[in-house]
Amino acid sequence: MANEKSQTEIVLTKEGAVATVRFVPASGVNIFSSRVIGDLGIVVEKLATDTRVRFVVFRGDGKVFLAGADISEMSAFTEDQGRAFARHGHNVFNAIEALPQITIAAMNGHALGGGCELAVSCDFRLLVKDGRIGSPETRLGLIPGWGGTLRLPRYVGLGVARRLLFSGEAISAEEAHRIGLVDEVVPSAAEIDAVLQRWFKQLAPGSPAAIARCKQSLRLKDEIEEFAKCFSCSDSKEGTSAFLAKKPPSWANWPS
Repeated sequence: MANEKSQTEIVLTKEGAVATVRFVPASGVNIFSSRVIGDLGIVVEKLATDTRVRFVVFRGDGKVFLAGADISEMSAFTEDQGRAFARHGHNVFNAIEALPQITIAAMNGHALGGGCELAVSCDFRLLVKDGRIGSPETRLGLIPGWGGTLRLPRYVGLGVARRLLFSGEAISAEEAHRIGLVDEVVPSAAEIDAVLQRWFKQLAPGSPAAIARCKQSLRLKDEIEEFAKCFSCSDSKEGTSAFLAKKPPSWANWPS
């Protein structure tokens, strides 16, 4: 969490099939204010319908990935304002989780509070070796408000989630990897780009349409419906015919 006035800007860039959502601090560290959450929501809405993008990477510039919410803004909230702030963040982070593309939080430094909540909204998490991740909200008399209490147990189990949430402890990258919260520890921020390229290569063979349906099934628990939809999509026809012809499939027509 942080108490500096938020001057964080969000910059969206695209290179081939990869879109990068970058958090850029004008000074200090990256933090979430209502304005930043709103800006992020606009970017995510655009990405949701961009059929040219297969991967969405969330990155931070500066000393940290994201240091949390704007405490100076929240300190004066009423209950109704807190409810609206939480609902706003839930809507945006739910939209990130629902993106059809593969999403990766490439964390160049600490991911705290809302930064941790954004990370667990993504499909995969990479964290530099000297970074820490956690939910320190209870140390401020608060709780995570953007899905953190709901998503964290999915990765670390209910018992470990309780320990992390109740204590407010920010754990090391190595510990986060050991408990399943982080998918890979990156030696340094300078090596993130190379690690990302390896992840793109590993995940590229799958059909984008099928991956989007896997994500839907994991999120909504409706595997039968998502399986059935495969047969009205050109990717299933391409994939099965390519398999029978013993040749690599081409996903150029995604989505159909």
